[in-house]
Amino acid sequence: MIIRAVKKPTALLLTIVAVVFFCLCYAVKSTGAYAVYYNGTTRKLPIYSVDRSDNKISISFDCAYGADYTEKLLDTLDEYNVKCTFFAVEFWVKKFPDMVKKIVDRGHEIGTHSKTHPKMSTLSNSQIKEELLSSKKAIEDITGTTVELFRPPFGDYDNEVISTCNELSLYPIQWDVDSIDWKDITAKQIVNRVVSKTKSGSIILCHNNGLHTAEALPYVLSNLQEKGYKFVKISELIYKENYKINSFGVQIKND
Repeated sequence: MIIRAVKKPTALLLTIVAVVFFCLCYAVKSTGAYAVYYNGTTRKLPIYSVDRSDNKISISFDCAYGADYTEKLLDTLDEYNVKCTFFAVEFWVKKFPDMVKKIVDRGHEIGTHSKTHPKMSTLSNSQIKEELLSSKKAIEDITGTTVELFRPPFGDYDNEVISTCNELSLYPIQWDVDSIDWKDITAKQIVNRVVSKTKSGSIILCHNNGLHTAEALPYVLSNLQEKGYKFVKISELIYKENYKINSFGVQIKND
């Protein structure tokens, strides 16, 4: 009988396994799956995108610092007959009340982006409520419309944040297409990034005061419209009842 020695894994093989494992972990971390189950605890998710086959999508703009390009954004949105969603921090709302009113008067909606732009997961329950209720009221006092949506600053949230949103009848909204316009990348880079990543049910993240966002917007809108996508406000994209959110943050209508 011949006994063959069992070969030990080579260093190259071990390296390959380690790299694959790292890539898988990174992929999971960058999706809702990481957020749903991590460290042995189940986490609640906001809405990253919506399961739709009708080519409806939403573009959104976070407003926290400055309003230099907001008028140009509104003009472009009018030109392409697009309605969208702005998320505004309370201190921005109080600094630019005329712009807040103009956004709503031109057919768009405004959700809250918090009172002071904190990392929400670091706050107590009472502090979370203060951030949401105070900013919600500030917007409603100016616009006369009800605030239904909340986007956590930095995309940061935990179970307490999501539960509190539900308690206050606010839909927590993330995104699945990040323009990364806040990094001051070129208009062409913004366009290529957004157009290549958008799919039916996508929520696109932009910023009202991004250095090249207003320059990129006409090309983003025209390219996506040519592909057959229809822009709607986030409140019209999401399901308001009888839904679930899967492990990737996709909102799905229950059968």
